[in-house]
Amino acid sequence: MKKSFRLLSFIIGGALVALLSRPADVQAQAQTPATDSVDVLVKQAMRQLRIPGLQLAVVRHGRIEKLGQYGVANVQDSVPVTKQTRFFLNSITKAFVGVAAMQLVEAGKLDLGAPVGRYLPELPASWHPVTVRQLLTHTSGLPDIMPEVAMVTENNEKAAWAQVQTQPLDFPAGQQFAYNQTNYLLLGKLIDKLSGQPFAEFIRQRQLEVVGMPRTSSGDAHDVLPNAARGYTYTQYIDGQVRRGKQMRNLFEVFPPSLRTAAGMSSTAEELARWLIALQQNKLLQPASLTTLWTPGRLNDGSQRSFGGKLNGYALGWPTVDRPEHRAVAPVGGGRSAVFVYPHDDLAIVVLTNLQGASPERFIDELAACYIPDMRAADGFGLPPVVRTLHRTLRQRGFQHAEAEVRKAKRQNPNYQLSEADVNAWGYILMQQGQLANALSVFQLNVHLYPNSANTYDSLAEAYAELGNKKLATQNYARSLQLNPQNKAAAEYLKN
Repeated sequence: MKKSFRLLSFIIGGALVALLSRPADVQAQAQTPATDSVDVLVKQAMRQLRIPGLQLAVVRHGRIEKLGQYGVANVQDSVPVTKQTRFFLNSITKAFVGVAAMQLVEAGKLDLGAPVGRYLPELPASWHPVTVRQLLTHTSGLPDIMPEVAMVTENNEKAAWAQVQTQPLDFPAGQQFAYNQTNYLLLGKLIDKLSGQPFAEFIRQRQLEVVGMPRTSSGDAHDVLPNAARGYTYTQYIDGQVRRGKQMRNLFEVFPPSLRTAAGMSSTAEELARWLIALQQNKLLQPASLTTLWTPGRLNDGSQRSFGGKLNGYALGWPTVDRPEHRAVAPVGGGRSAVFVYPHDDLAIVVLTNLQGASPERFIDELAACYIPDMRAADGFGLPPVVRTLHRTLRQRGFQHAEAEVRKAKRQNPNYQLSEADVNAWGYILMQQGQLANALSVFQLNVHLYPNSANTYDSLAEAYAELGNKKLATQNYARSLQLNPQNKAAAEYLKN
């Protein structure tokens, strides 16, 4: 099922597009990446994803190794992107809030394990037991002040805040993960109270001024910001449904003051790069605090839940990519920008764009592979070892032989096993890369392995739908709904 693949709240989904494949000349240069190799990949992604403007920064070994500016910041007036162009960060703002929270922890003013009611007793009594850590990691169970595609603006933020406080918890605190803007609204109130100043001022003094980030600020489209990029989208709402069209449209982003801890900052790639350097050089936090900042949250049962797609964990304002090789912490924002830090590889990459739906987290690993050669997506990088081995075999033999290869592996090793979740994630990675036929074979394999799972039929149906085969999509959605009558996505598809 694609629900674990879709990014949340501020990120409006669109049609899957083909990810860039690394040209042979880029692969040859991977050991010592030339400027051209990175530029080739960036420009290819911009063409495929129809991104108007993009800013890039690469940090390596504690210094900025590359800055890049591509395309236009303002399509209407043909204004080019420059080093000075500011881009809205959307939910990347939450990473700054995480740092602010840890600064208050270091000052002895905040306890991550304390109930929020200790600091904000005016909240509804049912909210009091939720811990600060659960707010930061989106495991609070609080009702969301911005459910689905609801808009909260300066005009209705007080009413929205009053209304959300009347709602019951969605689930007991710590029981599951649910991305939620109420969490960060409350964190803003905590910072205000414990620091004795507005959260935007606290962040400015304790982070932006320390690093030297004059072009980074808080605000929204109402604010007149010099050198600000215009926002664009290809999505539109038709009969209550989100559709991705061919026509580019203006995007007007509004972040009311109380929610600017969730998504209210703008910056440049160069300034974000300097912020990452300062963070890793312990100019903003002590080493132990940085470790805590980047540790994914856990549920009450000790498990970890997916944020979406390759982002398979959520730390203190920082989505994470937990995998055996090249782990990353990866704030993303608005489906338009992403920051990937590879702590064990001493590498960080910042990509800011002005297109909602660009979702550069889908191709940042490819840029990183210019500096870390064994990160090539074509070899199944990021997949669990058993899946990666099968992926490499099928690249040689053909993905249509997936079931035969699994039978062969089981004959050779009776304990050979592929988990349903791993195979499902593998299929969606292939879909992200535009390999729809290969993804279909993988989802067919999962149905073969787990024929009583509603999830496997749902994913297979989605692949058929992407390929335009409505008949088989309908058959598999129907089977999924039969196995799981609560599958809303299947029920919605079958209505049409």
